[in-house]
Parts: sequence; C-alpha cells; structure tokens
Amino acid sequence: MKKVLITGAAGFLGSHLCDRFIKEGYHVIGMDNFITGDRKNLSHLESHSNFEIIEHDVTEFINIEGELDYILHFASPASPIDYLKIPIQTLKVGALGTHNLLGLAKAKNARMLIASTSEVYGDPLVHPQTEAYYGNVNTIGPRGVYDEAKRFQESITMAYHRFHGLETRIVRIFNTYGPRMRLNDGRVIPAFMGQALRGEDLTVFGDGSQTRSFCYVDDQVEGIYRLLLSDYSDPVNIGNPHEITISDFAEEIIKLTGTTQKVIYKDLPVDDPMQRQPDITLAKKILEWEPKVGREEGMKKTFEYFKGLSQDDLHKSEHKDFKKHIKK
Repeated sequence: MKKVLITGAAGFLGSHLCDRFIKEGYHVIGMDNFITGDRKNLSHLESHSNFEIIEHDVTEFINIEGELDYILHFASPASPIDYLKIPIQTLKVGALGTHNLLGLAKAKNARMLIASTSEVYGDPLVHPQTEAYYGNVNTIGPRGVYDEAKRFQESITMAYHRFHGLETRIVRIFNTYGPRMRLNDGRVIPAFMGQALRGEDLTVFGDGSQTRSFCYVDDQVEGIYRLLLSDYSDPVNIGNPHEITISDFAEEIIKLTGTTQKVIYKDLPVDDPMQRQPDITLAKKILEWEPKVGREEGMKKTFEYFKGLSQDDLHKSEHKDFKKHIKK
C-alpha cells in the first residue's frame, strides 16, 4: 500500500484530496495545524484504518516514520481575509514549510506536488493565462504576501528538481469551489452564498466587470491526481476556462438562491485581478484532462451544502482566533 502525506488536510481542497487518495487505496497521512482548516472536514475519515491525522505546523521540522511515496503540499491560507490577517505566517508556510517538505521528500525519495495558484500571474496583462506567462505581481502590495509565497514555492521546488533530481510536480490552481468551503472567508462564492442565506445584499467590489473562472472541486481533484502521477515537472494550470463577470455571477447567485436582495458595489481592493481565465491547453495535452462539471450543476451542489450549515456557521464573522495559533 502506497503512503501519501497531504498537508493542509483539514482545508477545503486538502480534505477532498484525502477522500480521493483513500478511495484509490492509499494510506493517507493528513497534516494540519488547524489555523484555517476545520477538523469537521475530516470527521468522516477519523475511524478509517488507512487514515491518520497529525497536528503540526509545517514551518517547524517534520518527521514521518517509515516509507513515504508522495507528498502533496496544500498547507497555506488561501483566502484574502486569512492572508491579510496573518501575512507573515502566509509567507512562512510558502517558504519554510515548502523547504521542510522538500527536505522530507528528498530524505524519503518521495515525489512531491505543490499547490501553486493563479495568483502567480498577479493582475495579468495576458489573457487567458498560459503557463509561459511570468505574471504582473506587486511584490510589496497587501496581496504580495500570498502571491510571492507561491512564486517562491515554485522556484525552490524547481531548484530541488534540477539540483537534487527530486521528482516534483507543480499545479497552478484557479478559482475552485464546492462543499466544505468556508463561509465568510472573503472568496467570492462563499461570500455571495453567505450573504444570500442571511438575507443580506450581495457585495460586488469595483464595477463588477472583473472576471473569474470557477472550477468544481471534483474536477480540480481529478486534475491534481493526474498531474501527480504524470511525468511532467513544469507548472500546469488546472481550472475551468468558462469565464464570467462578477456582476453576472452575482445575478446567477440571486437566481439560484431565490433571494430578493439587490447587488451593492464597493471600492475594489488593492491589486485585485481584473481578469482570471486559465488556458488549459497543456492540461488537455499532458494529462488528457478538462473539467466535466458545469457551473450550474456545481453551484447547485455547493448551495445545498451551504443550506445545510447551522445558523451559527452562517453568522460567524471569522473562522478562527488566529492569535492563539501564532508563535512569536
């Protein structure tokens, strides 16, 4: 039985990856310090014989007993609310955490996949974004802590690949959604759905002409799984290329949820990307992958999940007290 370590296992994507690897017959070691992850996302796996969870901060030394075949590094704050409140921790998990895990992969002769992001492209001047585009990133802006953490993560991963011959994979994840997303984390889908379910007006930042492309979580996990098992070491975009403006998307949410609220507009945050659309030509060629779940189907599934949350969850302003998780 092959063994895989998944960091950020209690997060949205991490927990779905745990499910997939359990389904495929792996022994899964989940690792999370629960600063943004939620134990409830893994509660259905607690009694599974091929699953174990380790509470640990990946910026500290990591030791795993026995053999290890694969490492998937998904530990990182991923929402604007999180990484703007814990900027140093965001940088550390991308830098120190990735370094520690690459060292572990080298020691175990394990293949390592890192979760990069479309944010490496910044506010892109090329549209749609291909893997060959270097990006347009403000290194000292408020979003730079996340963008640069991911860009450094890619650089050190490729350095280990070239210098040490380590088997590495890099996935550039575009906007992904589905069950287990966290409400009130600043990302557009849970923000809109949370407002709709609470009877609040939907907030659009800027004039709503900025675009996003949303990929359902099952499609994202399939792409990541195929990339890990492929022979391709350069970055690969995984996302849904179907693009929509934020204003049009807000209207879709109103229609889906059956609410009567209106859309209100506020100032656009600093360095918020105006366009986001993946070019997935490479994923189609290398992985024979493309998304299967349309936005209408995926959004219905996601809305059903959010409708099942408790009133306490719907009205939480924050998910965590970050202070008690932060070391000096």
